[in-house]
Amino acid sequence: MNAVARHLHHDAAPTKPKIGFEGVDVAYPTPEGGRIPVVSEASFAVGKGEFVSIVGPSGCGKSTVLRVLSGLLAHEKGTVRINGRSLEENRERIGFMFQRDTLLPWASVADNIRIGAELANIAHERRDARVAELIGFLRLSGFEKHRPHQLSGGMRQRVALGRLLAFEPHIYLLDEPFGALDAQTKIAMGRELLRVWSEYKRSVIFVTHDIEEAVTLSDRVLVMSPRPGHIVRDIAVDLPRPRDPKQLRKDARFADLVDAIWSELDAGH
Repeated sequence: MNAVARHLHHDAAPTKPKIGFEGVDVAYPTPEGGRIPVVSEASFAVGKGEFVSIVGPSGCGKSTVLRVLSGLLAHEKGTVRINGRSLEENRERIGFMFQRDTLLPWASVADNIRIGAELANIAHERRDARVAELIGFLRLSGFEKHRPHQLSGGMRQRVALGRLLAFEPHIYLLDEPFGALDAQTKIAMGRELLRVWSEYKRSVIFVTHDIEEAVTLSDRVLVMSPRPGHIVRDIAVDLPRPRDPKQLRKDARFADLVDAIWSELDAGH
């Protein structure tokens, strides 16, 4: 068995998970009163400070998994735990970043970021300092008073990331946050996200359709089946960190991992 095959069959889930998703079923109601199964018997775990991506065909339930974890959507069956507690008992702050930046169009860069601090009930005396710190950290200095329509797509996503960081979550859920960006900007934002993750070391679940992006960013890549989705493979990404997205694409091991994930998707479990 070759190295890639061993990774495909290896259960890389952590022994003491930060996030536990066990045998979860989710269905959406239809206008006729029926139900459409979207996720079925989905199980995985994510460790503290681990970066995990989820890939799979369109409509397989990737975004649904994030919505369940965030508490935005109820599941019908199975167990969802954060630090061993149910979602109802969870004390960890969970941040969600969507594909669209959802910035307030009338608010400045600084005010859009400040919303995260307000939602987290961060003390008033800390908010301005925290916003200023994040503006510098995300290389937005000089744009504090700009409105979203005055920014490029990549800068808007950095503002959205700043708002997420201002919320100071313990867990980041990111639903194709760079999907609408051009290839060059997407690579730049991937590098930015890795820099943020290296700094804060929070647990991350990142949904993407971009296989190369998943391998570049992640410690593990979960592959979902077509709807109703479940996890068919859990692939460890054994590439050294720190990672430069441009240089990584020249690595033979990177190519092997990308090919292995594509093979799983093509198999159409």
